[in-house]
Amino acid sequence: MSDDLQPETLAIHTGIHRSQFNEHSEALYLTSSYVFDSAAQAAARFAGEEPGNIYSRFTNPTVTALEERLAALEEAETCIATSTGMSAILTSVMGLLSAGDHIVASRSLFGATVNLFNNILKRFNIDTTFVSATDVSAWEAAVRPNTKLFFLETPSNPLTEISDITELSKVAKKAGAWLAVDNCFCTPILQKPLKLGADIVIHSATKYLDGQGRVLGGAVLGNRELLMEGGVFGFLRTAGPTLSAFNAWVILKGLETLKIRLDAHANNAMQMARWLEAQPNIERVYYPGLPSHPQYDLATSQQKNGGGIVSFEVKGGKQAAWRVIDESRLISITANLGDTKSTLTHPASTTHGRISQEARDDAGISDGLLRIAVGLEAVQDIQADLARGLA
Repeated sequence: MSDDLQPETLAIHTGIHRSQFNEHSEALYLTSSYVFDSAAQAAARFAGEEPGNIYSRFTNPTVTALEERLAALEEAETCIATSTGMSAILTSVMGLLSAGDHIVASRSLFGATVNLFNNILKRFNIDTTFVSATDVSAWEAAVRPNTKLFFLETPSNPLTEISDITELSKVAKKAGAWLAVDNCFCTPILQKPLKLGADIVIHSATKYLDGQGRVLGGAVLGNRELLMEGGVFGFLRTAGPTLSAFNAWVILKGLETLKIRLDAHANNAMQMARWLEAQPNIERVYYPGLPSHPQYDLATSQQKNGGGIVSFEVKGGKQAAWRVIDESRLISITANLGDTKSTLTHPASTTHGRISQEARDDAGISDGLLRIAVGLEAVQDIQADLARGLA
């Protein structure tokens, strides 16, 4: 596929390998294994001496099509698809790190990611130091001789803090560490971390890449040597946190409308953020597209727009925040995001409910905070639905 094509074209045409039937839409290959022409061919495939499919735990034509398409969008050499976004993070860490290694991570992460680093990886003697997402000097100060990985989300979940990918990549390289960026909120349509200096990009394909709340999926992207030979693919091949062919096919179709959806999500989110700032019962609004955002200038230079996630503090704490949720009739009360339908959640009791109160306080997640993933409905209808609970 030509490098000159625009993202919306790549998202439709990359990764199409037509079968003997010459189908127009991508084929869905629902098979667990593949037949070889001979014993010699089977041996060559298993030894890696001949390309081709072996077993759908790690090779499937539909999954490969998705990997090629997403790699083209992120401008990555290779992509490894996984069963979920969390399995993408786990696959990266287990594939690249060993007992005794150290991670420096943003304290502003999805709650399950914090639990993975803080609890599960600690059992395997992989330590994590959590620092401010926005203070580059804090990352420098946290580096140890055994630091192997920097990990962050930008924008962060749920406060949409913006990390300086370019500056942090310099710190990581100086430390001899890899920089991994969770690009879930922006997708490659709005932000390309690899072009800014990151080594690894992580996706929860469950979110905007699918875009309609249908299936789970994840992806790890970067250069071929790091991912294919550095241990990430080897972990997936052996441990099997595999993306199903059906889910890959659904996400492939989702990618075809990614550009047009992201533009519409961002347009609605900007209108929503401005409206929320004008509401008397709102303490503060967090949205990278607003000039009031602390990292507005960085967001403007690093992202194409502010994205579709808006968080806001309701006056009156948890009781008032829950009232806004309970009074909604149109917005879905769910912790998922990136859907055509707007979703609303209370992070302190849902997405970040399993981390400690101290960790929530450090990350700025108060009891009055709500996160809305602004969907594709008419924005005035979403505003009217929130207004009921804010009244």
